[in-house]
Amino acid sequence: MRHINRLLTPLAKATARTTSRTPAAPAHPSPAHPSPASGFLTIGSTTYINPTGTYPLFHAADGTLTLVINDTDHPITIITESDHSPPPADLILAPGERTETRRGDCVQVG
Repeated sequence: MRHINRLLTPLAKATARTTSRTPAAPAHPSPAHPSPASGFLTIGSTTYINPTGTYPLFHAADGTLTLVINDTDHPITIITESDHSPPPADLILAPGERTETRRGDCVQVG
């Protein structure tokens, strides 16, 4: 047992030094880590509660429109990646807006 403690001592000291140099977390969320939206995001038949980040946008094989409802307090963006030049513009929905779409690859909150 003494041998294991002697082996782990340098690791424990290195971990303590690393954590003591780590700056404190900012009081406000940074743009890289946005705060979650309050409310509901509905994409097709799936509803997300207090969403944050990016969500996939699946389209039906039969070509029917996909419903996107933004019932949050953040704007959302339907991001379209395309090989066309120029690429189609992303669609932005303000809080409370809804749309039906055949385009887009994902939905980003914020």
